[in-house]
Amino acid sequence: MAAASSSTAAGTNATEQDALKALTFQRLHPKTYLERFLAENVRPDGRDFDEWRDISVNVGSISTADGSALVRLGSTTVVCGVKAEIAEPELDKPKDGFLVPNLDLPAICSPKFKPGPPTDEAQVISDRLNDVLISSGVVSTSSLCIEPSKSAWVLYVDATCINYDGNAFDATLLAMVAALKNTRLPKARYDEDRQQTICSRKVKEPLQIGRLPVSFSFGIFDGAYILADPTSFEEPLLDTSVSVVVDDAGGLISVMQLGLGTADGQDLLSTCIDAAKECWQNTRKDVYATS
Repeated sequence: MAAASSSTAAGTNATEQDALKALTFQRLHPKTYLERFLAENVRPDGRDFDEWRDISVNVGSISTADGSALVRLGSTTVVCGVKAEIAEPELDKPKDGFLVPNLDLPAICSPKFKPGPPTDEAQVISDRLNDVLISSGVVSTSSLCIEPSKSAWVLYVDATCINYDGNAFDATLLAMVAALKNTRLPKARYDEDRQQTICSRKVKEPLQIGRLPVSFSFGIFDGAYILADPTSFEEPLLDTSVSVVVDDAGGLISVMQLGLGTADGQDLLSTCIDAAKECWQNTRKDVYATS
């Protein structure tokens, strides 16, 4: 009995030592570590090259916000809240309101990020999110106008990553769109006599929602491998990243490529677009159904 216990303990110690050696090798030689996995047609987390992580969308969890959503994409977790204010429209756009998306990548979500002002990565992703939200027309800015040249809604769509494991763009876009779909605003009108906007305390109305964009991001490694939904370990090793955004009917909204890399023997953009549409059809078609 004692011999059996000793054998089990020895086996456990050997397993722990192997895991420690693998972790050390991963940190010291990350590219070689990834290459060895890909040579065996598998990724470090066990996924196939074209396999996407599981996703969940929950809405309405922030009671103080006008709309909210929590999205989990694998281990990447993003929470988004929408806060509405009233402002005067811009002079050159008297019939438009404002949509202001922003992503925060705080130090608490990953050792990759440091305390201090917003990172360049967060700003780049925020700009890309703004482009997609405006171009897709998920919420038309004209629908946010209360009275031309007098009063309009400003929607601050603030997302925070609370756990980062790569592909923040896809997760944040899902969280922002779900939060906007969940948003309810007080019924408002502009009183000419008082020269002010009057909001109902009892009646709240949903936003006028247009197309619902969904993003599918890919990473190209070593000019030979196209990896769907890259993790935080894979991202720094990629030559290129491609994000394909489709709407809730499967129509193409935009394609964004960062980096100049290519995939050997493949039409990179066409391959990514086809893979994105296939994933949308098979697993993401109803991602906003509960929001």
